[in-house]
Amino acid sequence: MDEVVIRSMLKWPEVPSVYGWLRLDRRGNWLVKGRAVREGRPLFERISNAAVIEFIGRNYERDGSGRWFFQNGPQRVFVGLDYTPYVFRLDDRASGFVGHDGRAPQRIERGFLDEAGALVLETELGAGVVTDRDLAGVLEHLAGENGEATDAEALHAAVVSGRTRRVRLFGRPLEILPLVAADAPSRFGFVADPRPAPGEPEC
Repeated sequence: MDEVVIRSMLKWPEVPSVYGWLRLDRRGNWLVKGRAVREGRPLFERISNAAVIEFIGRNYERDGSGRWFFQNGPQRVFVGLDYTPYVFRLDDRASGFVGHDGRAPQRIERGFLDEAGALVLETELGAGVVTDRDLAGVLEHLAGENGEATDAEALHAAVVSGRTRRVRLFGRPLEILPLVAADAPSRFGFVADPRPAPGEPEC
């Protein structure tokens, strides 16, 4: 977290939190609530300013209740999640992963395949879906437990039928388990749509 943010939190500790203004989509884009409304719901617009994206990423954290937030100076802005708290892409060498906030996971504990074929990784940073743009590239680095070639469709069919499969990803062993996408928040202990606690002030 940025030093200037930490200092502002100490200086103004009672600033009300913000809910419903910031979202993280399945491709790792930050979305902010706009003025337009469709069918009674606000529309969200993608944040494209690189400096703002980096600032949010450096100050992205979770609280003890599994709610993820962006610490904007003294104010906590809770983040709605379209899927998981992290979105991973292949790093520049295609030998590992980088999160949407620029952090690279050091440990991949387990992998999960959901009913739609999305790959979710459980890491020390948090759970993260692999962006669909990189999924094909990731599967190229996937092999069987003994290094043999692996058919992605057969792997998905086996896992969604309830079987755990042991594979190698980037040469390292990994268990792949089944996941129902709707169960991700309870499975990984996060809150997809943070709301204020009863009596909590908010902006």
